[in-house]
Amino acid sequence: MRQEAAARETAMKICILNTGGTISSVGFPLVPMSAARFGEAAKAILTPMIAASLPEMELHFDSSLRFSDRGTGALDSTNLQPRDWCRIAEAVLNTYADHDAFVILHGTDTMDFSGAALPFLLNVTDEYGFGRAVLSKPVILTGAQLPMFRDTPEGLVLNAGSDAFANFCGALACARLRIPELALFFDGKLLRGNRAIKVSTTRFAAFDSPHLPPLAEAGIGAWRGHATALPGPAAPHLSLDDSEARQMARERLSAIDAAMDRHPVIQLNAFPTRFQGDSAPLARMIGDAVAAGIRGIVLESYGEGNFPSGDTGDASRGAIRKALKAATQAGVVVVDGTRVIGGQVGEFHYAAGAWISEAGAISAGDMTPMAAFTKTMILSAAAGHHGWNPATLRAQIRRSLAGECSFADRLDSRLNPVLNPGQSLSAADGAARLVNDPDHGVALIGADEKTLWSPASGRPGRLVLDPDGRLSYLAPDRAVLWQQAAPEKPMADACLLLRCDPQGQPVLELRDGGGVPAATITG
Repeated sequence: MRQEAAARETAMKICILNTGGTISSVGFPLVPMSAARFGEAAKAILTPMIAASLPEMELHFDSSLRFSDRGTGALDSTNLQPRDWCRIAEAVLNTYADHDAFVILHGTDTMDFSGAALPFLLNVTDEYGFGRAVLSKPVILTGAQLPMFRDTPEGLVLNAGSDAFANFCGALACARLRIPELALFFDGKLLRGNRAIKVSTTRFAAFDSPHLPPLAEAGIGAWRGHATALPGPAAPHLSLDDSEARQMARERLSAIDAAMDRHPVIQLNAFPTRFQGDSAPLARMIGDAVAAGIRGIVLESYGEGNFPSGDTGDASRGAIRKALKAATQAGVVVVDGTRVIGGQVGEFHYAAGAWISEAGAISAGDMTPMAAFTKTMILSAAAGHHGWNPATLRAQIRRSLAGECSFADRLDSRLNPVLNPGQSLSAADGAARLVNDPDHGVALIGADEKTLWSPASGRPGRLVLDPDGRLSYLAPDRAVLWQQAAPEKPMADACLLLRCDPQGQPVLELRDGGGVPAATITG
């Protein structure tokens, strides 16, 4: 008896939130069951099997999440609306203190959108992208290509041949790894949620992550993958476990929920079309969207971010270019992404893409279209709550806030501590760059292309940031070419941030993992 009580006290408590989707659907045509009915079936049919294979786990099937007062209250993810993300995030925050992890059952049609949106709703960052209220527990989305159960005259039975039970158990197994991220589990792989894309409607491997390997995998057991997981909160008071941090997240979520419908965003694909002056279809679509009150446009361009301008002879005269420039001048946030699954928006090597930045568009880097879309909408809705001006909002979209894109403006001792030859950093709020040229070494370059600082001019090497805040420039043979003394105050984690001051001048500074300034390198 005492052993059983002790086991219950030490068991990992996992909350199951059922939004709907194929995994919880029955009938023909398939319709999602209510969360309560699914939970009852899961307890009766699944729990004995799960208890045998994952004994130190206590499952709570939460049935409080509803998307409608009609019918089952469950959601076919095809009909998901942006404010539904807020409902899911609120359900997590409301029960955060009572559980060690969360598994969210979701339809596959828009799972990659929810996987991209929820990290921006469950993590609060400051104007430089440092966490103020940060996930400290796993939150895992999963679903299935086929339903979990079949409805028979004798009642619900497990659907043999479905991927649902394997995905559900795999998500639970990966939750035990306690990776503090919003992730997506499917077909044996745990993917970062805001890096995942749906790639198949017929294979059980329905999702992939072209820009980041799996965080974990599950087979005979579960194990960490090749991707470095996000480190979680930099200090206890920055964790969602902290009641004040959690209240901060709730207040921000409430503000976003109230503002979301006033900040609609659209995705616009590049496609071959005739250019007919100001009546070019793409130009008209952009103009009509702006007139209808759209606050953000995410372009799914060709290749490295090339988008037709509307004039094959002179991009500066193109109708589409004029329409996009008019949109940005009207306050619409334009983000230039790519329709290509792999790769990223480049440095606009082609004239067909160079005009995009001149028209005021922001590069999406290696964000997925879903991440670019949800990030633009959620941050636009959050701008009023934070008091961000348009320039700050644009800088936030460029920064990596929850692992949705590669770090562009910083080295982080926990995630990317080295600036190797051929790599560079770019300020999110200005034109400054920290470039590591393979032949000439590291140089800080301002908007006028002048070199403002170089730790060892003309000497190739790599810039390395240690966790204690010591910044070193090392030759290929590891000889120290330059070294900044570690800050007087001990640091457990360090970050080298490249930003611009209000006058547009570059500032290169050390901060701790929570964003507190420790030392200025130059600026």
